[in-house]
Order: sequence, then C-alpha cells, then structure tokens
Amino acid sequence: MKKDIHPKFDLNTKATCACGASFLVGSTMPEIRMEICSKCHPFYTGNEKIMDTAGRVERFNKRRLAHKATAERAASASVKKAKK
Repeated sequence: MKKDIHPKFDLNTKATCACGASFLVGSTMPEIRMEICSKCHPFYTGNEKIMDTAGRVERFNKRRLAHKATAERAASASVKKAKK
C-alpha cells in the first residue's frame, strides 16, 4: 500500500445542523454543516413539515387534477360511444 495517500480520519469532527443541534461524528472533513438532522427531520420527530420551494406541491396537484379530469372525460366518451 502507498503511504500518505489516504486522508486523515478524525473521530471528533463537529457536525452542526441549521436547527442548532451539534454532535461529534467520524469524518475526513474538519467540520460538517447540514440543513437537516435527526433532531429536526419530520421522520424522526413525527411532525409533518412539507418544505415547498417554488410551489412544487401546488404544481403537482394541479397536474394531477388536470390528468384526472382528462381521464374522466375520455372514459365518459368511450361509454357514450359504446352505447350507440
């Protein structure tokens, strides 16, 4: 194995979350900053929090409803055609 090619692994790297929580982890990085951690993540806290940026949820719901309406119109048209 070649010497001095691996990064230094430190067991006392400080990881800091945007919510203010901090803890020590093992990493090759000197410091870690993150947006979300187990203290504030909805899966672990039980609080549902939808992080909607740029109206993605509304756009998805609008497309879903439009697709549903189109499918219903096509189904009703095929039923009318079959009755003739």
